[in-house]
Parts: sequence; C-alpha cells; structure tokens
Amino acid sequence: MLDRDGFRPNVGIILLNAHNQVFWGKRLRTHSWQFPQGGIKHGESPEEAMFRELHEEVGLHRHHVQIVGRTRDWLRYEVPEHFIRKDARGHYKGQKQIWFLLRLVGRDSDMNLRATDHPEFDAWRWNDYWVPLEMVIEFKRGVYEMALTELSRYLPRTQGPAPQNRYLRHGGPRGPRTGTES
Repeated sequence: MLDRDGFRPNVGIILLNAHNQVFWGKRLRTHSWQFPQGGIKHGESPEEAMFRELHEEVGLHRHHVQIVGRTRDWLRYEVPEHFIRKDARGHYKGQKQIWFLLRLVGRDSDMNLRATDHPEFDAWRWNDYWVPLEMVIEFKRGVYEMALTELSRYLPRTQGPAPQNRYLRHGGPRGPRTGTES
C-alpha cells in the first residue's frame, strides 16, 4: 500500500525503560542496529500497527507498555534505488512513518525476539536516548533524528543542566550533523 507520492505507511517505535534508555535491536544477521518499525496494513490505524509490530519484533503486548507520545505528522525517508526491488523501482520511493514513544511497564524478561516465525532482530540492548546515528543505516538517520528530537519533549526533566546531545543536535566540535556526513 503506497501513497500517491510512492511512500509506504509505516510506524516506528522508541521503547523506553525506567532509566529513559531506549531499546536498540540488532538486525538479523547484520551489524546494523535500529528501532522496531513496520508497515501499516490496509484498514489498520497507526496505533494498531504499532502494537502488532511491537509484538512481532520484540514480543511485547499492549499491557507491557504505556504510550507516552507520538509524532504529530508523518516523517519520511527515501530509500536509495539500489535497496529497492527491481519490480518496485519507479513507483516506490520510501517510507512515511508515525513514531511512537513507549514506556516499558513490564520486565526485560517479557521481551522475546522469537515471538514469530520471522524475527527481525537477533540481539538487543538498552542504549542512551540520544543514540549514535553512525550505527543507523545512512538513509534513515534524518528520520531518527527528527523522531528522537520531537519525542524528547515527553522525557522527564532531570535536575541540573540539560544533558548534551552529542550525537544528534550538537555534533561535537564539528557542528551540527546533517546525517549526510561520511
């Protein structure tokens, strides 16, 4: 199901633990890490798709999480042509995503990467909220930055100075990162 611009509707999930760390999944048989995400099926709402994907990819159910927030609008990324199946080239451009910020109210042991016959991840870990973008496939980095930045307003405020986001907004001594650096 593509929109008229060639983007597939999709959901992304940022799952927080009690320490505001995020679930980071290692894609099956690769060295790349990402947040859970997946397509919205015909007739499904973004929230229904999010709960389905959460179970399919992480093994969690609705009662294991609390919805903290979601992005206001679709965030889009284009997929480079060499990643697109030949039969989809010309009409498929990429994905548009609604991102959800969830808080785990269950236990780490409730997670099951083998909840379905088609696992997405073969390992997982908790990571600081501001994940290092160089670990994300390049064409998704901009959307990750937008989702994390927009949803960070839902994080509880800490006492003292605000933590520096050295991975996304500030970029260290070289200035802001645009997601296009090598």
